[in-house]
Amino acid sequence: MSISLDKSLGLPAQALKLQAKRSQLLASNIANADTPHYKARDFDFGSVLRQARTGGVTLRTTNTRHIDPVGFGVGNPTIKYRVPANPSLDGNTVELDRERSRFAQNTLQYQAALHFLGGRIRSLLGAIKGE
Repeated sequence: MSISLDKSLGLPAQALKLQAKRSQLLASNIANADTPHYKARDFDFGSVLRQARTGGVTLRTTNTRHIDPVGFGVGNPTIKYRVPANPSLDGNTVELDRERSRFAQNTLQYQAALHFLGGRIRSLLGAIKGE
């Protein structure tokens, strides 16, 4: 009997991947706050996670030798440009205070998902050891 780690770890592992990707985007936005004509980018974390939870991402295999897509979950979310509340004269759409706020919020969510995933791993280890 084999255990699928993708199924066992489930949504918290997918959320962790998404939050890491979002952290990179937000950090890039913050780093380019003074770059003329830079457009702030982000994706809707909630909708991508909802899509993964409901199974909205599907893969179709066309050959029997293809890898089974079970556990594929979230792939590449659609990255969009953010519309600023106060556009700058140089064309930059980064609003530094909002980006920092989003980055801090994403960091807290990342830590929570990491904590939850750690608990799930501990419970799997307990089940394997028979505790």
